[in-house]
Amino acid sequence: MEDRKIIELFFARSEQAITELRNKHGAAARRIASNFLNDKRDAEECENDTYLAAWNTIPPEKPNPLVTYVCRLARNIAVKKYHANTARKRRSFYDAALDELEECVPAMENVESEFAARALSESINTFLDTCSEGDRFIFVRRYWFADPVSEIAASTGKTSHWVSVRLYRIREKLQSHLEKEGMI
Repeated sequence: MEDRKIIELFFARSEQAITELRNKHGAAARRIASNFLNDKRDAEECENDTYLAAWNTIPPEKPNPLVTYVCRLARNIAVKKYHANTARKRRSFYDAALDELEECVPAMENVESEFAARALSESINTFLDTCSEGDRFIFVRRYWFADPVSEIAASTGKTSHWVSVRLYRIREKLQSHLEKEGMI
């Protein structure tokens, strides 16, 4: 079923919308949840919470493209669940991805820094626009979707070492870009 038709089902408040959303974009939501959460049950709960969030936000939202909207919902829910699960224990697989970025992305200290966070997001997007398609792909897969380096390597046909080195070089360029922009 086309995304437009699925959104129409949401606007009609038809429960069929959830079924169609699951059939069309459930795999993407499941994968994102699984990448952040190391527990199958938590990932399933996150996936179901994603459908509930879609139900609660469509309408009034009319997302285009729908898959991006569903992935963003799944990622936000998975990150919240991840933080709840790891509040006391640290050093999980996702922490490794965050630690890699910590060197070049400044930490946000308080509520007043929301404006700075938006500016930082825009600056990172500007930086990504200057990167090659391949570099953007591995950066987004690692730091947005939290894919393991080994999976990125398999999907690109490169070695894990090559991907790790490439990510290091991208982070160095990002740090330089952020310094020039006055972000750090």
